[in-house]
Amino acid sequence: MARGILIAGFDYSGAHEDEFHDWYDLEHLPERQRIPGFGECARWLGFHNPKQALATYDLESIGVLASPAYRAISRENLSVWSKRVVARCQRLIRFEGDQINPGTATVPAGSGGILINAMDVAPEHEVDFNAWYDEEHLPALRAVPGTLSAFRYRARSDGSSTHRYVAMYLLTEPEVTLSPAWKTAASSEWTDRLRPHFRNHLRVLARAYEREAG
Repeated sequence: MARGILIAGFDYSGAHEDEFHDWYDLEHLPERQRIPGFGECARWLGFHNPKQALATYDLESIGVLASPAYRAISRENLSVWSKRVVARCQRLIRFEGDQINPGTATVPAGSGGILINAMDVAPEHEVDFNAWYDEEHLPALRAVPGTLSAFRYRARSDGSSTHRYVAMYLLTEPEVTLSPAWKTAASSEWTDRLRPHFRNHLRVLARAYEREAG
């Protein structure tokens, strides 16, 4: 069975910064870490905009999100604190999906950076899009020095996600994506042919979050 992913992203400019981080660190993330089937849970802050925050949750399978343990703390069962903080934030992404490349790999801990590329694609180009990602684009970026791992995910067709596809790259540091090697790997005739058919594209480059002492 394929592993799954849950990705949540916010622009928290409208929230109180200290409360936002306390909520995530002291309640929201620990609640999910305790749920059977959750693997690596990590937080990230935007490289270009530190008011953008991501959280990624590696899942044994997407079915974990239908479990009684998760349903008891999510959606209509969010805590009062969660509802107050989320209401002050702008959602960037909410993604629930199956890992389609490699398929069953566990997301490792300890990465210094992350790149999320989330998008839809024009339906008539979807077959070509998936072939490009799996045969050329993901392998090329996975081979760039500083890329620790790379994954692709496809959302379930139940309307729970803001995007149809996500590519996730775990990096030694965000600056890996600024290197000449990355630029070369990301460029090709096949890439140029497909880019005009991307829809609803969101790109977030982020650094691993570290809680300030004190």
